[in-house]
Amino acid sequence: MPGSLELAYVGDSVYDLYVRTRLVRVGGRMKPIHRSAVSRVCCAAQSQALSRVEPLLDDEEMGVVRRARNHKQTPPRGADPADYHRATALEALIGYLYLTGRTQRMEQILASALDDGEEGGN
Repeated sequence: MPGSLELAYVGDSVYDLYVRTRLVRVGGRMKPIHRSAVSRVCCAAQSQALSRVEPLLDDEEMGVVRRARNHKQTPPRGADPADYHRATALEALIGYLYLTGRTQRMEQILASALDDGEEGGN
C-alpha cells in the first residue's frame, strides 16, 4: 500500500473531480462554479469536511487519517498548519478508499464531507 502522502496525492485528484462533477450536475455559469469548487477544495474547507466525517469512520479509516495527519510535512506559506495536515488526512482517506476499491464507502464519505448545505455555483 502506498504511503500517506501518496494516498493524499491520489485522494486530492479524486476529491477535486468529485467536487467539480457535483457542481456541474447542479449547473450554472462557469465562473461561479469554478469559484465554488476552489472554495471547497482549499485546505480550510477540507479540514472542516474531515470534521463532518470523522464520527462516521471505523478504526481502520481513522488509522489512515491519523497517520496522514501526523506525517511530517511543511505547509505552503499562508496555509494554517493544522488545516493543512487535516486536509492531507482527508485526501489520504479518499485515496485509500479509492485505491482499495471501496468506492461505495468513498462516495458515502464524500457525500458527508460535502454536505454543507450549499449546492450550486450560481
